[in-house]
Amino acid sequence: MKIGVPKEIKPQEHRIGLTPESVKTLISEGHEVLVENNGGFEAGFDNEQYTSIGAKIVDKAEDIFNDADIIVKVKEPQSAEVKMIRENQVVYTYLHLAAAKELTEGLIKSKGVCIAYETVTDDNGRLPLLAPMSAVAGRMSVQAGAHCLEKNQNGRGLLLGGAPGVEGGTVVILGGGVVGENAAVIATGMRAKVHIVDKSEARLKQLVEIFGDKIIPEQSNKIDLNKLVAQADLLVGGVLIPGAEAPKLVTKPMLKLMKRGSVIVDVAIDQGGCVETSRPTTHGDPTYIIDGVVHYCVANMPGGVPRTSTIALNNATLPYLVKLANKGYEKALREDKNFLAGLNVHKSMVTYKAVADIFGHEFIAPEKAITS
Repeated sequence: MKIGVPKEIKPQEHRIGLTPESVKTLISEGHEVLVENNGGFEAGFDNEQYTSIGAKIVDKAEDIFNDADIIVKVKEPQSAEVKMIRENQVVYTYLHLAAAKELTEGLIKSKGVCIAYETVTDDNGRLPLLAPMSAVAGRMSVQAGAHCLEKNQNGRGLLLGGAPGVEGGTVVILGGGVVGENAAVIATGMRAKVHIVDKSEARLKQLVEIFGDKIIPEQSNKIDLNKLVAQADLLVGGVLIPGAEAPKLVTKPMLKLMKRGSVIVDVAIDQGGCVETSRPTTHGDPTYIIDGVVHYCVANMPGGVPRTSTIALNNATLPYLVKLANKGYEKALREDKNFLAGLNVHKSMVTYKAVADIFGHEFIAPEKAITS
């Protein structure tokens, strides 16, 4: 198989689809790997690191899309890339289609085979290819939020960890999944007062086992979210419905309850955000203010730490990519129902139900799509 790795072109996205170590593994399996010139430079991987293990450096993304059987990326294809996807070409990357109608329609027209990292499952219903980036984003959310609380960032002028004789700030984390747990790691480490809201009593018990009395567990159907939001200096949105649009838990009127200069970091923005006033921002211009509340809604947060993120992502995605390349996508997906769950679009068919439902397309079960 020819595997192509184009340079990411989303603004301020510095990750790359494959590390040199991953490329080495694929070449050892007999595959050819094409990497765009300086594609890994911002993540700390030079061209020479790729060529020294047998990869071919290609000057233009067009040539990679033209030659490769499998395209490996990090972020969803941008409009210029969608136009280059060929019929039957496998695209293996994050897609987040439920919040991206234009991208969905473009991928349908391309007749490509589009596998989304974020909907691949495991036997316990978890999302193993989303988890590493959720962990990074969760940890970054508190780091970014603490920075936004500084006065010169238009925040409250509050040190999240407090000072001798001064209490730390209050962090409210919506969602106790991977994002929420990792946000709590940093927030409790900073000695903030940390509330974690989740609908699952069992999950909250797990989090208490992990953090002890460093967190305050809050079951969503037993609390007044208005009161909790009003207490927050930093609100972290980490709610996820796999492959679907995030529910809007915080409404615009609720912002008026929040303190002037408080901060919202909406990690769920890739799936539309869990705050009604959220809209995607970039690392270059990460924040805006509504009703005195600072909003940080960077849609590719882990792109800010590309070396850590690329290595963490490859640790999860590479074993599946090896299967794709060694067996071909049909056999690889047919043999693994969890991997099959990653198939979102197949040759003009929408094969992920939440995406089909939100945009009014016919849903074709993925197992039927690959045998049709």
